[in-house]
Amino acid sequence: MLSDIIDVLADPADGTALSGVDDFTRLVSESGHSFDVARQGFVTLAPGAGLRHRGDSMEMVRARETFLSRGHFAPFVEAVTSGVHDALDDAAVPDTARPVIADIGAGTGYYLSHTLDDVEGSRGVGLDISVHAARQLTRCHKRVGSVVADVWAGLPMRDRSIDVVTVVFAPRNAAEFARVLKEDGQVVFLTADRGHLAELREPLGILDVEDGKIERLVEQARGHLTPVTEPELIEFPMVLDRESIAAQIGMSPSARHIGPGELDRRIQALPETMTVTARAHLLRMGRA
Repeated sequence: MLSDIIDVLADPADGTALSGVDDFTRLVSESGHSFDVARQGFVTLAPGAGLRHRGDSMEMVRARETFLSRGHFAPFVEAVTSGVHDALDDAAVPDTARPVIADIGAGTGYYLSHTLDDVEGSRGVGLDISVHAARQLTRCHKRVGSVVADVWAGLPMRDRSIDVVTVVFAPRNAAEFARVLKEDGQVVFLTADRGHLAELREPLGILDVEDGKIERLVEQARGHLTPVTEPELIEFPMVLDRESIAAQIGMSPSARHIGPGELDRRIQALPETMTVTARAHLLRMGRA
């Protein structure tokens, strides 16, 4: 709930603290700006004219929920949660604390809810640019506050307020991550590596992950974040039926570039089940 994380949220225009009023139907900043809380429980915190992009559609969010709920990415989920534990241990966060984990591009909250279940007493900020995703986020866990915001426009969070930031196949703004992290806080990145979903590339006509993605991440973060670990390769096979394949593609940017009719035709031409490789790097970075 938003009340659980109000102490870390900030006015997106000027960074002043927010508080809940009228039974948390509105958030009001110290500078007087007011933000209505949607009846589903999320709040949109965007400066100026508001959001420039809409993010995932309702269909993409449903596809994501379908695919992830079948457990195909379970090793990725476990790796992210383990990374959060390691980051908290490095910072010597006591077991009695209530650490705040901010998941950027949180989608349906699948990764964040698992981490919150595993880290006792933790609180979660689920941030996504999609209103459709935000509605799902409000229901994913009782200790999640759901926020609609654009990571490129800045994070509506107070300076030095977040224990761990998680970024799972999502946009990166290293300067903002460094700003909101506590002194010994860390960012846990999960970044797709070349060969991810390789078996689907040719039959479905989707692009492969470019080479050197993890190296570019480190270079782009220079001056803001610095690696505290070597990249850890996480690779495993998944046995996917056609429905799971359709959901996987439907939750990705590829869904915007292939017409639904053509995508369905290509999927129906596949075997009933396929073994598909999942491949990504986990990297933890701290403030530079």
